[in-house]
Amino acid sequence: MSTSPIRRETTVADVAAVAKVSKAQAARALGGYGAVSSDVRSRVLKVAEQLGYHPNMLARSMNTGRSHTIGVVVGDIQNPYFSLAMRAISDTAQPAGYDVLLINTGEDVKAEQEAVRVLQDKRVDGYIIAPVLSDDNAHLRAVVDSGRPLVLLDRAVDGLEVDVIATASEQASFEAAQLLLEQGHERIAYISTLKARSDRYGSEKTLGSTPVAQRLGGMRRAFKEAGKEFPASLVRLNAGTDESIHEIVQELLAPPFGATAIMASDSVIALSALEEIANAGLTIPADLSFVMFDDLPWTRLLTPPLTVVSQPVYELGVAVATTLIHRMRGEQFSAEFDFHAQLIRRGSVAAPPHAETIIKRNSVSV
Repeated sequence: MSTSPIRRETTVADVAAVAKVSKAQAARALGGYGAVSSDVRSRVLKVAEQLGYHPNMLARSMNTGRSHTIGVVVGDIQNPYFSLAMRAISDTAQPAGYDVLLINTGEDVKAEQEAVRVLQDKRVDGYIIAPVLSDDNAHLRAVVDSGRPLVLLDRAVDGLEVDVIATASEQASFEAAQLLLEQGHERIAYISTLKARSDRYGSEKTLGSTPVAQRLGGMRRAFKEAGKEFPASLVRLNAGTDESIHEIVQELLAPPFGATAIMASDSVIALSALEEIANAGLTIPADLSFVMFDDLPWTRLLTPPLTVVSQPVYELGVAVATTLIHRMRGEQFSAEFDFHAQLIRRGSVAAPPHAETIIKRNSVSV
């Protein structure tokens, strides 16, 4: 039985020999660095194409100090928020001449630390990171100290002086909670995947500079303006698996919590929560009102369509990549973006059955 010989990769030396130039000249022409005449460069590139030469990017990065690669670290690529942001980052980076390496951490700080180490070994030119909520941020400070640009996506890290591109969501969250309060809801639950020290919520201070802190801050403000006590016991964090989300929904709907409305922090939470609500035989919005963050196409196809807090995710991803590219090139650039979430009212919010008299009384008093 005959076997085909393994084809050897074409090397710089092969290109140099056919082009009749030195290996150093060929390397400079192929790598785009150093001094080489236009005639030599043209001849070398023509031969490289004929021989099917593919550059060794690791060797090139060792020669130039640049890999033309961006490292991206996110918490959950299953979450369409990060998937869409990643698409925008890639769409922006590739035309600018940069490849993108993506690492998923599962919102685990040790995985994030390992991801940074791997990207450092890959000699990426810059980093985009959606950081895990943690007091241990030495790995992020090490990136800054290395001189490689770092841009944070969606979340800030206290004390880390880098660009942060995020959406302001406090006002939209305030409006969502206000809408529910106006309909007579006071037992409003909020469910998030955010990893925190406790599954239960204490205050925004314990959540750092995260979107969840903004959203809960907006909800608190709505309750305060309505003269109501904020139901902190109905906030659930660390909701990871489908099973855990199902259990959280079961707990929130049962006594003593008795939630009449649920706000889902993202679409992953929303899908599992909606499944458990259906399993419980409840109907939205007759039995339970529902609001979720992010306006995905399927939210408009449900009956009724979901009330959502929409975020400009693609635009956010473009802004993150654009900012990083300017920083990597050492260009003057003002990373001042003004992204705001927006409440979109649809059909998933109504009065809870027991609150109809409350709404009538409020409308008469007005």
